[in-house]
Amino acid sequence: MNVLGGRPTLEEVAAHAGVGRGTASRVINGSPQVSERTREAVLRAVEELGYVPNQAARSLVTRRTGTVALVIAESDERIFGEPFFAGVVRGISSTLNDAQRQLVLSLVQSSDQAIRLGAYLNSQHVDGVLLLSVHDDGAYSLDLGSRGVPMVLGGRSALWSDASFVDVDNRDGARQAVRHLVATGRRTIATITGPQAMASGRDRLDGYTAAIVESGLALDTSLVVEGDFSEVSGWAAMEDLLDRHPDVDGVFAASDLMAMGALRSLRARGRRVPHDVGVVGFDGTPASETTDPPLTTVHQPLTRLGQEMAAMLLRQIDADEPTKEHLVLPVDLLVRGSTVPAER
Repeated sequence: MNVLGGRPTLEEVAAHAGVGRGTASRVINGSPQVSERTREAVLRAVEELGYVPNQAARSLVTRRTGTVALVIAESDERIFGEPFFAGVVRGISSTLNDAQRQLVLSLVQSSDQAIRLGAYLNSQHVDGVLLLSVHDDGAYSLDLGSRGVPMVLGGRSALWSDASFVDVDNRDGARQAVRHLVATGRRTIATITGPQAMASGRDRLDGYTAAIVESGLALDTSLVVEGDFSEVSGWAAMEDLLDRHPDVDGVFAASDLMAMGALRSLRARGRRVPHDVGVVGFDGTPASETTDPPLTTVHQPLTRLGQEMAAMLLRQIDADEPTKEHLVLPVDLLVRGSTVPAER
């Protein structure tokens, strides 16, 4: 026992367990080269003494910091205002907590920030990096390729075409959305796309295009307007579409927020949903259930997306020779009142 009443030391843990200091250190650092009986004795001593490993000393032994960085290249308004990010971060955080890893959130909103963060993200500071909302136009891009730090993307990226990633099946989700609009009798179907500098935005447009062609409808590029996943951009795009195509009777918006903006525009223009225009979103956020009418949407498993990203990165960190992994999660269509009138 520490007679001075300070923090218990590793030597005191070893003495309490009746083992050498090196053995106690191996147990605390997770080495398999100890017997189960010895492991139990050391862990019992740790608990009884209230020993907390010194992270700096532990890092020298394990060459690990115990820290993972999550990098998001978006504005504060988007990150803290859009349900997409909250769902993914929740999944990441829960998985890292279970693995006793610390999560550090880094927001990149300027080239200067990207340069400073790129210099920081090395093995001396973090064990690995998660990248979310990657833009392929090179805006605020990070120089991580030569640093040897394990990295996993949330979604694919042309900038890191050989990187490990977890994504959802954006193309299939868009196809499901447009096929549903066709099945409910819509024939002039527009889309409000996500940013075309992002793979998710391009994939959802590809899915829309494929479904239009498969359904035998004419592909009209004037029915395609780009948004940025925000509600404001959805409203502006819907205003543009109604000015050019007052006969539009179906809209696939590549995010729930853009679909909500479209609903607001349609209501202001006196267009009834779903009777005059059917609207489908993409995300499956809780807010989609409370719109008027409730929004038909492509549900993507946001929490699972974050969990799989974190689990993949932990595998990369722990592997002697990490291999690239690619995982695409399925999505499903939730049909609600914005495309099918409620039964009376």
